Amino acid sequence: MKLKSTYFQQEDVVFLAKDLLGKTLITEIDGIKTGGIITETEAYSEIEKGCHAYNKRKTNRTQIMFEEGGAAYVYLCYGMYYLFNIVTGKKDTAQAVLIRAIQPTIGIAEILKRRNKTSVSKQLCNGPGKVCQALAINKAHYGISLNENTIWIEKSRLNKGEQTILTTPRIGIDYAGDDKYLPWRFVLTI
Repeated sequence: MKLKSTYFQQEDVVFLAKDLLGKTLITEIDGIKTGGIITETEAYSEIEKGCHAYNKRKTNRTQIMFEEGGAAYVYLCYGMYYLFNIVTGKKDTAQAVLIRAIQPTIGIAEILKRRNKTSVSKQLCNGPGKVCQALAINKAHYGISLNENTIWIEKSRLNKGEQTILTTPRIGIDYAGDDKYLPWRFVLTI
């Protein structure tokens, strides 16, 4: 069952980043369904310097972050990797959850093909660029609703109570000053 928009419109982005662990991210692109269990996330909010929309900075790229939660924020990183974020919270409050890693469970043969790999390993989808490549998420998906049939999140049968959730500072945001130390990265060990 798809998560409803109201789930993503909760205002606590840190709670949502942690709560999304264990849920299933699914895409159906060009008639091919792929997906996996979300195993790593990071929270971003306009109140901290790691966020693209820090201090309510609106640009063409960040515009979607100011919409109601439940939309895709996809952008190109380093000119070569797409990164997929879920916009959260209420309209005019910029925040999002970056999906950093998944454990593939749906369409594994297609995921291997897209990643140009021959076998499943922990490195198959252990980075946000790899997740987008594996699930065929790109700039064309910027702004789409997660209630449609292209990209969505479903509840999982995974029992998170039996898993360990690691909490750490986020990765790759040295430019964020002291905000780089916020413990807003979550990793599900399964």
